[in-house]
Amino acid sequence: MASPQKSRLGRGLGGLIAASKPPAPPAAAPAAAPGYVEVQVHLIEPSPYQARRDFPAEQLAELAESIRSEGLLQPIVVRRLGDKFQLVAGERRWRAFQHLKIKSIPARVVEASNASAASLGLIENLQREGLNAIEEAQGFASLVRDFDLTQETAAERVGKSRAAVANALRLLALDAEIQGYIAKNLLSVGHAKVLLSVEDPAARAVLARRAIEEGLSVRAVEKLGKAAKPAGATAGRGAKAVPPRDTAAVESIQKRLTSHLGARVAVLHTPKKGRIVIEYRGNEDLQRLLERLGLE
Repeated sequence: MASPQKSRLGRGLGGLIAASKPPAPPAAAPAAAPGYVEVQVHLIEPSPYQARRDFPAEQLAELAESIRSEGLLQPIVVRRLGDKFQLVAGERRWRAFQHLKIKSIPARVVEASNASAASLGLIENLQREGLNAIEEAQGFASLVRDFDLTQETAAERVGKSRAAVANALRLLALDAEIQGYIAKNLLSVGHAKVLLSVEDPAARAVLARRAIEEGLSVRAVEKLGKAAKPAGATAGRGAKAVPPRDTAAVESIQKRLTSHLGARVAVLHTPKKGRIVIEYRGNEDLQRLLERLGLE
């Protein structure tokens, strides 16, 4: 286990955390490294302010295997909550320990208010670059909404500029469908900024789908966005918006495919045509998908 002086959380998070060193409760035994304790995994609960929403099974399996072979390089961070503990940072590591069925995990215990715990967790995720753009925006929104912070104060808490926070929050004004595309990295933040300028939701949705289907650049989407027509009119090759009931059906199919394949799946559907996008990580994951699809 890495010493506290070599923490990989970064100076920003390390500088904000003041680790407490109280006597270990009955459920926790002192760890070998100063400032850390071994906490029973089953006594830890996830944070309600966790910005990360997606924990792909294949990534957790990879992390678990790394921990199995190399050990835990960075302890998790928790705060006391009655007789239990609540995560401040390190939910992926905690989940990996559950996967490995290890009963205790090295943890740094801190004293933190709800607002501090939320901001510290977000900082850790931002420093690790583990959040997609929508998760990051939702994390900022939680700081502003749940703790009555201004955008400027929220920005100061996480070491970002107010403009960066404001621009991130704008993404949440997009339709859930488009937010999903951004979260899956099918559309970039640059595409999102252009789509925000298209006022009609139907035209915006069609333009987003076309950008993905045709691999359009931000500049190309910008040109098409300026020519977008009002609701009810056609946009881009005469494609039509998907009716709400069809959208619900597509989302259901997407969830079933994701569950069956164990990989992120995006179903891009229009009344006349569509596309299914399956994400994979490396040759081994591709081989696994081919076998699951019966192609090997």
